[in-house]
Amino acid sequence: MAAQNKSSRIDEWLLQKIHRAAGHPAVRLELRNSAEVSPRDALAVANIVIQDRNSLLRLLLDPEAEFGDAYSEGRITLEGDLVSALELLYRSMSEAQHHSWYVKLVSKCMEYVQRNSLRGSRRNIQRHYDLNTDFYRLWLDPQLVYTCAYYSSPSATLEQAQVAKLDYVCRKVQLQPGERVVEAGCGWGALALHMAKNYGVTVRAFNISREQILFARRRAKELGLDHQVEFIEDDYRNISGACDAFVSVGMLEHVGREHYRDLGSIIHQSLTKTGRGLLHFIGRNYPRPFSTWTRKRIFPGAYAPALGEVMQIFEPWDLSILDVENLRRHYAKTLEHWLARFDKSEQQISEMFSPEFVRTWRLYLAGAVAGFRVGTLQLFQIVFARNACQLVPWTRAHLYTKAQHEEQETKWMYATS
Repeated sequence: MAAQNKSSRIDEWLLQKIHRAAGHPAVRLELRNSAEVSPRDALAVANIVIQDRNSLLRLLLDPEAEFGDAYSEGRITLEGDLVSALELLYRSMSEAQHHSWYVKLVSKCMEYVQRNSLRGSRRNIQRHYDLNTDFYRLWLDPQLVYTCAYYSSPSATLEQAQVAKLDYVCRKVQLQPGERVVEAGCGWGALALHMAKNYGVTVRAFNISREQILFARRRAKELGLDHQVEFIEDDYRNISGACDAFVSVGMLEHVGREHYRDLGSIIHQSLTKTGRGLLHFIGRNYPRPFSTWTRKRIFPGAYAPALGEVMQIFEPWDLSILDVENLRRHYAKTLEHWLARFDKSEQQISEMFSPEFVRTWRLYLAGAVAGFRVGTLQLFQIVFARNACQLVPWTRAHLYTKAQHEEQETKWMYATS
């Protein structure tokens, strides 16, 4: 009995150490059949139950990565709302507690192993985007737009908001009929097809996900747009030829900061003397490593840059920044829709992969919702141009006029009918 009491006291001390390192969040920590720690001055929003002592010890060494793996494997369970609990944890944890020597070492090793060389980038992208298109169909919108939507109204549906985002990007770069557009990282092709259909441009869209490229080519043929849109299975570093507009939505996170000058060089070589473009990407308020667990289990090779780091793309080539917008709240709402649809499809996803896969992806989506709500993640859109570009509006009225809003409402009705 004395030995058991001593063991429980040690377990309680370890739990207190973890709770303190996390900034004393309003959650209850429990080691199954042993000890527990509750918040001192608040009601617990959630109860986190650690199933075994080995997992408890590993949490001390690398809290983020071990929490993710243990949750996925069922060695940690959470009673309460997952998103709310993660919000509390993100708010309470200080940066110093994220970066022990061990975590820094693991992060550096992972950065080397997952480096975004030509071969490495293809391997990293295929691990995420080539899982199975039918899987993504279960929880994305029908066009499979896997980036932040744009909610002109909080009551808009996911389908409406994704069409609105596609059009918002087109209006930001002032697309004109007959222009040539290059899209770097085209996903399943929704933006390229939208640009061609609604703005009369020709598009060359590049992607190294074979699954996505094949889907996009089929869609182009079905819509009769294959003469306007060419989907090319190749790396952005191999882009050649001139264009009037260069657009990239959701690719920069996969480029790696060591390759920003490479991307800038490609943009510089591609754009005509009066060209312009847009980058849309997940970012940070200041430089810091991307989540080790997310890089390990979800997005190998990913990095979310601060705005200062992204200037490496533009400054060496004298590209002018015309507009910067942060759509963080829009991405939180987009992810809320994705998570709700994911949960509704849990049984199908479990049969397609495994229950562990379901828990891994639920944690990823819930963590992203929490990150954008709290502000550990940002969503930036940067519009840029050559100095000779004349399509520089005096105001932002072209984005928000009543006529365009009514036109967009019609497009939403058409897209969702």
